[in-house]
Amino acid sequence: MTRQDHRDDDGAAGSLLLDDQLCFALYAAQRAVTAAYRPLLDDLGLTYPQYLVLLVLWEHGETSVKELAGALRLDYGTVSPLLKRLEGAGLVRRERAADDERSVLVACTGRGEQLRERAARVPGALLAATGLGGREVELLRAELWKLTERADAAADRR
Repeated sequence: MTRQDHRDDDGAAGSLLLDDQLCFALYAAQRAVTAAYRPLLDDLGLTYPQYLVLLVLWEHGETSVKELAGALRLDYGTVSPLLKRLEGAGLVRRERAADDERSVLVACTGRGEQLRERAARVPGALLAATGLGGREVELLRAELWKLTERADAAADRR
């Protein structure tokens, strides 16, 4: 039997073959991209999730943990240990907001800001390593954000 023999009239839509699953293609791509980042981030002493936290802080400056979690699409329980490790490394500081004791603010330290200069080479190095061009990246990113919006909407309907 060939792969096609396992599919219904909608092609891969009803297939239970692993390689036909959109979720698996996304999962495999995410793991491969994260692995391609690893040597670049090892030079900075960062994990990929820590790098994402710093990207948000470099872009927005001091940010509440709630806003940071929202930007990264993570829950508080996942962000908190990341921040603790970054704080332990001297890259960020956390403090309670003066106007709202329930809110915790996060900002880069001087050391965290200095790391930004070294991190500026990471995006270009990743593109070079993957052989992707600027236009390819733009199109792929646009399609992935469109998929994200549709999947979020589908999850909200449930």
